[in-house]
Amino acid sequence: LLDASEAAGLNAVFLQVRPECDALYPSALEPWSRSLSGQQGVDPGWDPLAVAIAEGHARGLEVHAWLNPYRAKASKSSQIVPPHVALAHPEHAHDYDKYTWMDPGAAPVQDHLLAVIEDIVSRYPVDGIHFDDYFYPYPDGSDFPDDLTWGDYADGGGLLGRGDWRRSNVDHMVESVGALLGEVAPDVRFGISPFGIYRPGTPPGIQGFDQYEGLYADPLRWLDEGWVDYLAPQLYWPTTYPQQAYDVLIAWWASETTGGRHIFAGNYLSKLGSAPEWSLEELLLQVELTRDEAASGARGNIFFNIEPLVDDWEGIAGALVDEFYGAPALTPALAAAVAAGEEFDPPHVELAGEVASLAHADADRLRAYVVYAAGRDGWVLDRILPASSGEAILGPGRWAISAAARSGVESLGVVVELP
Repeated sequence: LLDASEAAGLNAVFLQVRPECDALYPSALEPWSRSLSGQQGVDPGWDPLAVAIAEGHARGLEVHAWLNPYRAKASKSSQIVPPHVALAHPEHAHDYDKYTWMDPGAAPVQDHLLAVIEDIVSRYPVDGIHFDDYFYPYPDGSDFPDDLTWGDYADGGGLLGRGDWRRSNVDHMVESVGALLGEVAPDVRFGISPFGIYRPGTPPGIQGFDQYEGLYADPLRWLDEGWVDYLAPQLYWPTTYPQQAYDVLIAWWASETTGGRHIFAGNYLSKLGSAPEWSLEELLLQVELTRDEAASGARGNIFFNIEPLVDDWEGIAGALVDEFYGAPALTPALAAAVAAGEEFDPPHVELAGEVASLAHADADRLRAYVVYAAGRDGWVLDRILPASSGEAILGPGRWAISAAARSGVESLGVVVELP
C-alpha cells in the first residue's frame, strides 16, 4: 500500500485505525479491531499503526489516523468485547439501520472519543486526525433513538429544537477535537471529509442529499470557526452529472475557505472502470478541475480508496505521475502556524565532496529536508527527503537545502555550491 502510494507520487496516506470503536494499534481504551484477525479483541502480534508510520515516513509520506467517531458496530450482529465503549455505556449504544451507533449527544461518548484521540497523538507521531462523513447516521426513514439524551437536555432547560440540538452535539465534538489538538499536538492536521453537497441548492442548481438536516453536520461552520484545518468534501459523482456538477461544487467549496484553511477534494477512485462515466480520463479530469481552483483554496485530492493504485487499474498510477504528480510537493502549512508567524530553523549541512550530511536541532518536529537546484529562472524544487535521511547526494551546481516542520512551515535554505 505504501509502495503504491509512493510510486504514484502521493505525499500522504489516511489509515483507518478506528472503524467501529476499536483499534488497529494496542490500546487500553478500545479492543483490537476484528479486521486484523476476524475476531475483535485478539492481539495480532504487531502494531499496524506504528508500522505504517515508520514505513510511510521512510517513504516521505505523511500518515494520518482516520477514525469513525460514532459507529460502534459495522453490523448489528458483530460481537464486541471489553473495553468497547458500547459495553461501558450500553444506554448510549443504539441499533439503527444495519449498524450500531453511539449517541453523539451523550457526554461519556464524547469524552471517550477525546481520550482516544489524545492517546493516539501522545503515543504516535501521526501527521493528522481525520473523520469521514458519518456523524448522526444516514437516515433510514425512522428517527434516531436518542430520546434519553434529548430528554435530559430538554429537562435541563435546553431551548434548541431537536435538529439544532443534534447539530450542536456534532459541533461541540468537532470544536473539542480541534481545541484538544491545538493544545497537545499543534502540528497534527485535523480534517473531515463530509458529504459532497452542503445543502441542496447550494450553490444554485445543485441537488441531492441534505447533510445539514440528515446527518446534522454543518461543515461550513467547522471551517468558518477554524475548528478544522481542512475539509475534503466527497465529490463522488462524475463530471457528467449536472445536478452534482463537479466543477461547480469544487469551485464553491474552494470559495468558502477562510483563514488559510484548505479544501482537498474527495475523489471516488474505486469507481474507476466500473462504468463508462468512470473512465481513467474522468478521474484525471477531476484532478485537473481541482487544481484549477488552487488559488481559491483547493490544494489537493484525497482518493478513496487505495486498491486501484495498488493494482494499477486502467494504468491510473502511471497516469497520475505523468499528468500531475511527477514533481514532489509538500502538503500546505497549517493555518495556525502561518498565522502565528511560526519559523523553523534551517538544517545543519556539512559538505564532503558531493555528499551533504544533514541534521536538525529539532528532530521531533522535522517533517522533511527539501532540496532545491539553482535554475536559470530561480530555485527549482529537486527532491524532498524524509526526516530520517542523513544525507543528500548532490552534483555540480548551486543547491539550497531547507527543513520542513511537521506543521508544514519551511525554513530558509542553506546554500552550497559544488564545482
